[in-house]
Amino acid sequence: MITPYFLENFWGEKNNGFDVLYHNMKHGQISSKELSDFIRERATIEETYSRSMTKLAKSASNFSQLGTFAPVWDVFKVSTEKLAACHMELVRKLQELIKEVQKYVDEQAKAHKKTKEEVASTLEAVQNIQSVSQALQKSKENYNSKTLELERMRKEGATQRDLDKAGVKVKKATEVYKSYVEKYASTKTEFEQKMAETAQKFQDIEESHIQHMKEIIQSYSCSVEDTHKQIIEVHKEFVNNMENTSAAGLIQKLAESKGTGKERPGPIEFEECNVSIATEGAKPRKRKPFTIPGRRKDKDTDSTESTEVEATNTANGAPPDFYGAIDIQNANVPQVDEEGFCIRPEVNENDAKDNSFYSSSDSEEEDERRKFHVEIKPVQPNNGTHQHKATIDELKASIGNITLSPSATVHMRRNQSSDELGRSRTQQPSYNDAGGSTSSGSSSAVPPPNRPSTPLGTGTIVPPPRPSSRPKLPAGKLTGINEIGRPFSPPKVANSSPPPTAPLARAESSSSLSSNTSLSASNTPTVEDDVFVGKLPTFEKRCETPAGTSRGPSPVTLASQDPLPIAVAFTESVNAYFKGADPSKCIVKITGDMTLSFPSGIIKIFTSSPSPAVLSFKLRNTSKLEQILPNQHLLHSDSSQSDTNTKDFWLNMPALTAYLRKCSEQNPVSSYYNVDVLKYQVCSNGIQSTPLNLAVYWKCGSSTTDLRIDYRYNPEAMQPPGPLTSVQVLVPVNGGVTNMQSLPNAIWNTEQSKSLWKLNDISEKSENEGSGSLRAKFELSDGPSIPATLAVQFFNEGSTLSGVDMELVGSGYRLSLNKKRFTSGRYMADC
Repeated sequence: MITPYFLENFWGEKNNGFDVLYHNMKHGQISSKELSDFIRERATIEETYSRSMTKLAKSASNFSQLGTFAPVWDVFKVSTEKLAACHMELVRKLQELIKEVQKYVDEQAKAHKKTKEEVASTLEAVQNIQSVSQALQKSKENYNSKTLELERMRKEGATQRDLDKAGVKVKKATEVYKSYVEKYASTKTEFEQKMAETAQKFQDIEESHIQHMKEIIQSYSCSVEDTHKQIIEVHKEFVNNMENTSAAGLIQKLAESKGTGKERPGPIEFEECNVSIATEGAKPRKRKPFTIPGRRKDKDTDSTESTEVEATNTANGAPPDFYGAIDIQNANVPQVDEEGFCIRPEVNENDAKDNSFYSSSDSEEEDERRKFHVEIKPVQPNNGTHQHKATIDELKASIGNITLSPSATVHMRRNQSSDELGRSRTQQPSYNDAGGSTSSGSSSAVPPPNRPSTPLGTGTIVPPPRPSSRPKLPAGKLTGINEIGRPFSPPKVANSSPPPTAPLARAESSSSLSSNTSLSASNTPTVEDDVFVGKLPTFEKRCETPAGTSRGPSPVTLASQDPLPIAVAFTESVNAYFKGADPSKCIVKITGDMTLSFPSGIIKIFTSSPSPAVLSFKLRNTSKLEQILPNQHLLHSDSSQSDTNTKDFWLNMPALTAYLRKCSEQNPVSSYYNVDVLKYQVCSNGIQSTPLNLAVYWKCGSSTTDLRIDYRYNPEAMQPPGPLTSVQVLVPVNGGVTNMQSLPNAIWNTEQSKSLWKLNDISEKSENEGSGSLRAKFELSDGPSIPATLAVQFFNEGSTLSGVDMELVGSGYRLSLNKKRFTSGRYMADC
């Protein structure tokens, strides 16, 4: 039986023992998870080592099998494979142990939840005695004050009436004081009883927890020890095999396996030359044709030049007259008829059989005669009219499909779009260099654009009506793209599932996209990357200001008995990729950070108190979060709660105190310090989760490029709806831009070949409720342009996209500031 240490050591003046013991129990659950993570990491290391050993064993079998040393590699191979098997067996045992630990973690969570319900009455008793103790202290101070006042009045000779009044006050204060003393006595008795039972319960839980953890560690150590024994046995076997492998045995094995024979060369005697036999060997011989299997005799010739044939037949690498006379007219030179077909010469089947290396079945399979027509067209002169340029489709075919969802239907729609754009171009007036409008009577069509400017097939999308107040351009200006509706968000349908999300990545080039469903990381520009807008205000620069700079937490003094002030900031970033005007292809990822801010004066309070009040809080609206990653060094969570929309957290106060002390040493003049407590990822619902919907259309001609960007403010994506500020749109345009006309006005950077729009704040109060278009016409000197990916940047103060919020739990702290904001991350659009 263990000494009841918890019962004897967790009382104290402020009665904080219950709080310390309860959180200590919750830390046991954290320890179990960390032990599971440790064993899992060890299993991963062992598995990696086993696979590396298996790979090494395979490499040993690929080493040179020549030489006397070759058989030794087999010994290495077998030994290494056995070592790999030992480590893989340890992996299997550790994985089984991890299952047991996880089962214990689940049981532990259920036990803690049950214990929390059982000790609820003790918590109530603790709160009662704390409140009664405070009231008792105040009543005592009031009683002492009134009594001293009465005694002072008596010494000073006050009137009887004043003495009577003071006496009444003393009597009343005495009664209140005595009542609280009695109440404290009853409350104390109940508290001691509840606390004693609970302290023993907490100790029993910890005792059981430690014993279970020791059993797990014992199983772990036994598994490792068994593996070490197996490794020692394998090593001993390897040593014995090497000792049994002698130099004599290796040499003998090589001699037996590679030996060339035991008979030595015999004597050779001189033999006279036989003249008659040597003369017969000098007679001319007839050359037999060589037949290639699977080919007909009339296809044996490869040459079509008469000079080559003549050279081959006359020389052929042999002495003159060695093969006898050769008939040039009947040689293997193909004959053609008046239509250019090769005429097959007549061949004697018996001769073919006699002259072939193969059986008669080889020739019998090719009884049918065939004609081959060979026509070589001369190269056309390079007069400028026959130059061929590879189209975009041909380039796509050569480098692979670069569209997100290639299909035959999509290609058909592209052709239709190109035809429509070509027809609309012939009907539109052209824009000349003078800036005026002239009617064009030419019927020549503009070449089809490289990529579709208006994706079709959006019949299921309900486009918003064209705003009546949108500025219209004069004829001949920016009219290269037909007016169509902006199909942004699809109509709301019950039980509609959001489109799949994929991670976004950084981009280096704007020429291509990944051919699969995920967004490539190598092709999209961002506003932050561009030198041209390097001086523009960015969200990251705004966020360098600590949370709560508008006001900051209240100053803290040691004499203050009020709750300690803290501030919180939620900062979120939305990453989005819009593909054409199809909402289902919109990829969205939203992440966020939660930061706590502490005043500098709170550090003295934490360091002067042996057990400062634990800072606990609830995170609300967590059902909208896909993943939560708390700061493991500072934050703990309660995984036993059943409410999916809230999650309880509390801070590791010793670790928090050490961190704040370190921050104070590094920056002693700061008035408050920020602490990153957790990160999270928000569940997204495709385009409906984006605060600013985008659709981009390109029309690329040989001399001009027309661009239109439609945008729409989406208040439903944020909580609460707020304006988007510092909106900027950056679009790269190649093809040698010589002139740009845009509505509204944009800035063109010649060095970067990019146009930049700076927009006013966008909100529901904006024109057309936050919907609009950006349009531009670019005149080119080296067209056509290639549609590129544009980047957008914006900022919001006062709202979040997740709607997540926090609420302090318990006394001791108060929330002085709750700051919320979000910004655009990699926010891109493509046609």
